[in-house]
Amino acid sequence: MNFWKKGIATALLVGSFGLLSACGNGDKDKKDGAASDETTLTVTTWNYDTTPEFEKLFRAFEKENPGIKVKAVDIASDDYDTKLTTMLSSGDTTDILTMKNLLSYSNYALRDQLVDLTDHIGGLEIDPAKDSYSMYDVDGKTYAQPYRTDFWVLYYNKKMFDEAGLDYPSNLTWDEYEALAKKLSKPDEQVYGAYQHTWRSTVQAISAAQNGKNLVDPDYGFLKEDYERVLRMQDEKAQMDFGTAKSTSVTYQSQFENSKAAMMYMGSWYMGALLTNIDAGTTDVEWGIAEIPQKEKGKEIQTFGSPTAFAINKNSKQQEAAQKFLDFCSGEKGAKVLAEVGVVPSYRTDAINKMYFGRKGMPTDEVSQKAFKPEKIAIEFPLDPNGPAIDKVLQEEHDLILVGDETPDKAISAMEKRVKQETE
Repeated sequence: MNFWKKGIATALLVGSFGLLSACGNGDKDKKDGAASDETTLTVTTWNYDTTPEFEKLFRAFEKENPGIKVKAVDIASDDYDTKLTTMLSSGDTTDILTMKNLLSYSNYALRDQLVDLTDHIGGLEIDPAKDSYSMYDVDGKTYAQPYRTDFWVLYYNKKMFDEAGLDYPSNLTWDEYEALAKKLSKPDEQVYGAYQHTWRSTVQAISAAQNGKNLVDPDYGFLKEDYERVLRMQDEKAQMDFGTAKSTSVTYQSQFENSKAAMMYMGSWYMGALLTNIDAGTTDVEWGIAEIPQKEKGKEIQTFGSPTAFAINKNSKQQEAAQKFLDFCSGEKGAKVLAEVGVVPSYRTDAINKMYFGRKGMPTDEVSQKAFKPEKIAIEFPLDPNGPAIDKVLQEEHDLILVGDETPDKAISAMEKRVKQETE
């Protein structure tokens, strides 16, 4: 299976094995007479209480490494990248930085705020995760180690389909998805056939993936058809309108787990959080997954996604202990921890995949298994020096389309003009 979209350069991971030979500052952990003292590693996280893999990885690492404790520096998800950028600009010494997405990662790497891990990684066994590692290549250097790899699937509420007398979704086209959403909606009860979250990626990233396009290149005419579908579904009340979702800060978890939406396409990371909430008794939703809708039937399944990684802050005073943490989380031991809680690890083998679907509550039907193995996963947003500026433009125009302030044609023209200006 071609797990990531062809054309993305594979990272050149070479060099001899050694602990942070290129770190410069060296390790500042407790030594000599202070060797018995406990070391505390700090790690940036987001929504710690509702993101189960953080605590599981932290506690498993502590058990494996007596004398080292791991403490979360938790940040609200929506503010994560802004806050982390501010922290690093002010010389913050938090040891380990979670790279929430590739866009922010490239920004920090190009600013020389992360430890260069290239030589160290060259001595590791990374074949089971090589596709994810390839995403972190910045001019031949790698500054992070991926531990989780996500891609987007379609979640659906079995009970809502049963009550409507409809078959569970499988290999839908976008037209079929829209038609199903209309049948399942009860707008008078604020219940919808579909929920689409407010992120621009819910339109732009999947459209780029299924049209073989690149969001960095200012040629966005391919987006028109997808935006027109979203606007139509809003007008038909087949899904909650964007303005309501945005102004009331609706969460995708509340919509799906409270049976307010029969279908929702979202990243595979949500499976772990959903299973955790079911175990905790905060939701009783009966759910399954299917392939994300496609442009045509009978073609290879195309979706989009992105890995998540840990990096070492160049200002960390405990880089040796931090490197141990990265190796644990990104390797086989960390993968087993993640698989047990329903989170897709970057490090994947047949044994790890078996563990993943062995998790209680995980759907194991044929359609779910197929959804878990898409033929092509395109990168959500390519690494680019102008990435943050391009992302800002695309999000702003996305919002203007979906609140009705601009037509798709006008907004797409503005996207192309503004992105060209940012990249010239």
